[in-house]
Amino acid sequence: MQLRQKVIFLAIAPLIVALCAIALFVRQQAIALAHEQHATIQQAYLASKQAELKHYVDLASHSIAHLTASGRSDPATLAEAKRVLQSLSFGDDGYFFVYDMHGRNLMHPRQPELVGRDLWNLRDQFGTPTIQNIVAVARQGGGLVRYNWVKPSTNKSGPKLGYVVAIPQWGWILGSGLYLDDVQAALDQVDAQQSRNIETTMWWIAGLAIFATLVIGGAGLALNISESRVADTKLKALAQRVVDSQEQERARLSRDLHDGISQWLVSIKLQIEAGIIRLGGTPDQQRQARASFEHTAEELNKVLGEVRRISHDLRPALLDDLGLAAALDHLAEEFSQHSGTPVTFAVTGDAEHLPQTVGTVLFRIAQEALTNIERHAGARHIDLALHTDRGRVLLTIADDGAGFDAEGVATHPQRGIGLRNMMERLDAIGGHLDIASSAAGTTVCANVDLENA
Repeated sequence: MQLRQKVIFLAIAPLIVALCAIALFVRQQAIALAHEQHATIQQAYLASKQAELKHYVDLASHSIAHLTASGRSDPATLAEAKRVLQSLSFGDDGYFFVYDMHGRNLMHPRQPELVGRDLWNLRDQFGTPTIQNIVAVARQGGGLVRYNWVKPSTNKSGPKLGYVVAIPQWGWILGSGLYLDDVQAALDQVDAQQSRNIETTMWWIAGLAIFATLVIGGAGLALNISESRVADTKLKALAQRVVDSQEQERARLSRDLHDGISQWLVSIKLQIEAGIIRLGGTPDQQRQARASFEHTAEELNKVLGEVRRISHDLRPALLDDLGLAAALDHLAEEFSQHSGTPVTFAVTGDAEHLPQTVGTVLFRIAQEALTNIERHAGARHIDLALHTDRGRVLLTIADDGAGFDAEGVATHPQRGIGLRNMMERLDAIGGHLDIASSAAGTTVCANVDLENA
């Protein structure tokens, strides 16, 4: 996985984790809120039902209050009371019933078949003694009682909330009830709505996560494309600089060969030809031929020295055989002889076991720095130093020349190719180049960390 992909992954992964955590927290809080709302609505419904039931039973009690207050308990009075209660109703499933204290049904407007029957031992589908519970609540002064009873409109058993009171003078239990299936239906509807709300919220969070992931991924892709284009541009520029450097090096070699070695060889060739002609002449001409051949030998030595110099510039054998310190020492001596500017070389630390790549880079930097000094600085003295300590290598080239604007030259498109080459060489091995230049001189420091290299 590339660095850019890792960065995008590290940006998306925490976002997804955070959104998942938020989604779980929101879902948990929504479920807890739904349960609380369910309980609140249920309590409110039941409270309203209880108040409604009590009101109905009080209304029924008042409707026969004139009969109970008369003190009569003859069959006619009881029949009149039953008629009045039977005529009272509220809705299809709202009615009043009457039992005696022993569980015998005395009046039931919706189920007349139960009238006169002893229902004391009646139990619902759960085994609960329904009439016994109603009688027990009435004997305790009346109140609410829950039980299961057949709903007239559906002819199915369902939960019912009843309210009963006792009429002691007649030994009656008067009561009524409200079926709770409509309450349960309302609560089920509320629960379903809450579930839909939670599901909608989860889908919104999921959509947000997908959208955010796509945005980050798209931004990362755009960044990759942009960075790739920038990298391609830099690579093309670097390749062009490499080609330019190669062409400059080839031009330099061509000039050295043409202006130096080629002319020397032509001169030597002419001297040899003249010497050969003189060998067939008089003794004096033969002596001149001998002197000509001796001069030719000296010229050949100079040519060989120039060839060695060019070869050393291309790749010094000392760098491979004896190491960087010996190669720099030879470079300093050769530069002093060639340019006439004295170069002092000093080495501290162990410079014999440096990696070959580091040695090559530092040698090329020294070559480039000395060449720049010869061409532009006009220095009278140069100090070349190599220092190694604790896994670091420091190469310093200091001169007392005219100095230059290092930052301006390094960023100029047509100048500073040598400086850019030095920086790029060091970047390739994890080093960095520092240049300090003023009217008093210039100091170039190449610093390399061997662990990074």
